[in-house]
Amino acid sequence: MASVINFPVSPSFVINSQYKTSFRARAQSVGGGDSTVLSSGSIAVNGAPVSREKEKNGALIDVGNGTLKPRVEKKKLVKNVISEELEVLWDDGYGTDSVKDYLDAAKEIIKPDGGPPRWFCPVDCGRPLKGSPTLLFLPGIDGLGLGLILHHKPLGKAFEVRCLHIPVYDRTPFEGLVKFVEETVRREHASSPEKPIYLVGDSFGGCLALAVAARNPTIDLILILSNPATSFGRSQLQPLFPILKAMPDELHGAVPYLLSYVMGDPIKMAMVNIESRLPPRIKLEQLSNNLPALLPRLSVMSDIIPKDTLLWKLKLLKSASAYANSRLHAVKAEVLVLASGKDNMLPSEDEAKRLNNSLQNCIVRNFKDNGHTLLLEEGISLLTIIKGTCKYRRSRKLDSVADFLPPSRQEFKYAFDQVVGLLRVASSSVMLSTLEDGKIVKGLAGVPNEGPVLLVGYHMLLGFELYSLVEEFLREKNIMVHGIAHPEIFLGRLENPSNEFGMTDWLKVMGAVPVAARNLFKLLSTKSHVLLYPGGAREALHYKGEEYKLFWPEQQEFVRMAARFGATIVPFGAVGEDDIADLVLDYNDLMSIPVINDYVRELARDTVNIRDETRGEVANQALFFPGLLPKVPGRFYYLFGKPIQTKGREVSLKDKENANELYLHIKSQVERCLDYLLKKREEDPYRNIIDRTAYRAVYGDEVPTFKLD
Repeated sequence: MASVINFPVSPSFVINSQYKTSFRARAQSVGGGDSTVLSSGSIAVNGAPVSREKEKNGALIDVGNGTLKPRVEKKKLVKNVISEELEVLWDDGYGTDSVKDYLDAAKEIIKPDGGPPRWFCPVDCGRPLKGSPTLLFLPGIDGLGLGLILHHKPLGKAFEVRCLHIPVYDRTPFEGLVKFVEETVRREHASSPEKPIYLVGDSFGGCLALAVAARNPTIDLILILSNPATSFGRSQLQPLFPILKAMPDELHGAVPYLLSYVMGDPIKMAMVNIESRLPPRIKLEQLSNNLPALLPRLSVMSDIIPKDTLLWKLKLLKSASAYANSRLHAVKAEVLVLASGKDNMLPSEDEAKRLNNSLQNCIVRNFKDNGHTLLLEEGISLLTIIKGTCKYRRSRKLDSVADFLPPSRQEFKYAFDQVVGLLRVASSSVMLSTLEDGKIVKGLAGVPNEGPVLLVGYHMLLGFELYSLVEEFLREKNIMVHGIAHPEIFLGRLENPSNEFGMTDWLKVMGAVPVAARNLFKLLSTKSHVLLYPGGAREALHYKGEEYKLFWPEQQEFVRMAARFGATIVPFGAVGEDDIADLVLDYNDLMSIPVINDYVRELARDTVNIRDETRGEVANQALFFPGLLPKVPGRFYYLFGKPIQTKGREVSLKDKENANELYLHIKSQVERCLDYLLKKREEDPYRNIIDRTAYRAVYGDEVPTFKLD
């Protein structure tokens, strides 16, 4: 039976095809009705006829019989599409929309139209990159499908985004919704079987995503569950639900206001579009402006969830939770659970632990300061979370190089202001480089802009030098440096025990890839700037008295690979670890402490081996966390040596002796850089943080350093 859907929507929602700002949207109904494209010229007011037109150029086409089918194009092998189309430090738009936009859009989308559930594509998402996978958003108890409104712009670059809208007065049972989503998933899979399909489930939508995944174990699904309602039976609000049924209609108007405070933190909602680096006074002023503008809009909540609808949604939540929980064993999909620490509606942190233990392929990220409506509150972009947990891929298997999305401007600001800002300010790094004529200059002018470039150097204790190095290349040269990192960073065993989105996640966002010959090959072949530490974990976890000593393997592991692509090799040194902290407990000390030594052995037993044990002291360094005693901060110093060209030497460097000679030369240049910095830093009048702070207070400019030769 065909059904015409009169679907009033905001101008901000339109199908992901033409990307025009016309008042237009397309919807697919759960009842098998015709798919229609609605525009300002075809929408009739008060029930007048709605004209239909087929969408031929977009992501979906109407093939008749009420079916929307993804447009299938001939597949072409596109090499490194992402890096060609998405620039480093691109503007992802995160923070430009807020909960005010959600509530304003809700006023339009909740108008009764008598239609069934349907999909829509937000115009804010814009045009996705070629080959992007599909992301289906499954809403929470509100059913609007607007829960990703803060994330539309960043997600729209990496995904074909579609959002499920369940009208306020719709009474489709849970299994009916499951079948509707399932049909869409199966059509997407039939159209592009090589691509994963993302299901982002918010609260109730999390149950829906799990149910669909359980029924389709052979389809490549990636589930992202934000405070899933699988714990509804243990909700803190269970004692209040019987009261809602008996509450007089006159008092129900206050219920949505109460629920809005229970489900989310108004302060964090109002902080969404406020710059984190602003002074506290200005941030407070902006917050005081945002809150009064937000609170009056909450009146729309009573229209989103009228009494009858609220009672129906509570029944729906109960059945959804029971259905999903009974089928957890059948879920084969990758699952990422996002759990809020201040969720006053559901025990989300405990539920995340339970799901982590119950599901076959599940990881968790906790957000201790957020409420139930995590995706509508201040924080980081959902796309950032997906990237940092290695969940973004465009084919059946993750390719750390081809699937990499460069950091956005917003991610850059957050990472280097909020995450490592304290270390950055404390270390006040000095960057020096060497020109072709041997002259040492301040900045990175001596490092070639055109790749492939291989940066080879010394790894400080715990890799302290990484953050300033990556930041300065982005800030000064707008160049993404890909660090070759230990595979344990990507396997989850080095994560924060609290499972918060932390440093290892940000390393992935900022370009780290697992150490592997194939990854180095791919990076050099795409003319990237690559950061390589031959000493690896042995240098980063050195023992007492071994600072600034190189522990390189005997084999020239990277020289011939660099020569194959004509890469420029830039040796460098970095010093300053001993100006930040004293190493008080190294590996030998920890192994002499009962209980702790068992932990170190267990960690070493499970560690991935990346080198042959016969290759000397550098081979398979045991991973451990050394004991450090912080000091009054000094300063970090970097020197990039004279670039070494391998272009035109491909044939000669195939010879082992020639390759080894160049290898030893590179090593000697790194040692030379270290010796230079250790000597010259003694001449720096602003090596101490107290002197630098005093200079900034008086002059407010960049703090100078020692005189260059």
